Amino acid sequence: MPFARLAAATTPTAHIGFGLAAVGRPGYITLGRDADLPPSRSVEALRERTLELLDAAYASGVRYFDAARSYGRSEEFLADWLHARPDIRDVVVGSKWGYTYTAAWHTQVDGPHEVKDHSVAAYVRQREESAELLGDRLDLYQIHSVTPESPALGDKELHARLAELAAEGVTVGLSVSGPEQPAAIRAALAVTVDGEPLFRTVQATYNALETSAEPALAEAHDAGLTVLVKEGMANGRLAGEHAPAALREVADATGLGCDAVALALVLRKPWAGVVLSGAATPVQLVSNLHAAAVDLDAEQLERLAGLVEEPAAYWERRGQLPWS
Repeated sequence: MPFARLAAATTPTAHIGFGLAAVGRPGYITLGRDADLPPSRSVEALRERTLELLDAAYASGVRYFDAARSYGRSEEFLADWLHARPDIRDVVVGSKWGYTYTAAWHTQVDGPHEVKDHSVAAYVRQREESAELLGDRLDLYQIHSVTPESPALGDKELHARLAELAAEGVTVGLSVSGPEQPAAIRAALAVTVDGEPLFRTVQATYNALETSAEPALAEAHDAGLTVLVKEGMANGRLAGEHAPAALREVADATGLGCDAVALALVLRKPWAGVVLSGAATPVQLVSNLHAAAVDLDAEQLERLAGLVEEPAAYWERRGQLPWS
């Protein structure tokens, strides 16, 4: 498992990862993004911003980087960074397949920004695309946004293909999304090939507002999977001016930002292996990384527990966030 590299790391930020969803393409659903990105959202402008963030993250002790085929040019930008720094071998590189980016480098489009397809054909095509860019630097390949009804959970041919990938040394995982994350996680835990579990990692949404996956994530951890947490700041709903009053008050008491407190709430979970920052600026990244220094007491934890929303309401709100 490549995540053994993180277990050997001594920096307090080694278990905070950096995700490229917000900087690998011009449009995404993070609140406040209009002010976060360069005035020009050209390919070169976002490439430069991504490389700057990757340098800053690595220098600060971050050792996991997360991309996806549907994050615009995220794999390309990450590959550029890796190729320019061949001596860096202590990072873990993950990507995802299962969505195709269709926005053609536009912020606003008439149709969807990405199209989901968990078929064998999509896997074969996207695996070749990822391999062309990342080559042998790809450590983890995840099925993107699996839900309980996804054909990927029952497709034996796909499972066999993924088992072949695992035999080549690439860890196979999945990410989940939606109000039925727990069901998708438990279904994935039951998938085996030749009697052996197929999935060795699971990436899920978990934050102060959406905690429903916690029991299933604890089960996954107990089963030996590495748990990666995405959207720890709920796409910006737990940062800055968008943060609920209770979170702002706790943050004021710690002397750190709402974002750091929100991520610290996740980092303290014993099942959380890697918690992703989705920073779009170096300042945001530094603030996110302060999560490793946050110490929350019982009263503060109780106050933050009152922020939890019903999963259906949370995911409905997420679906209404504007692309910007």
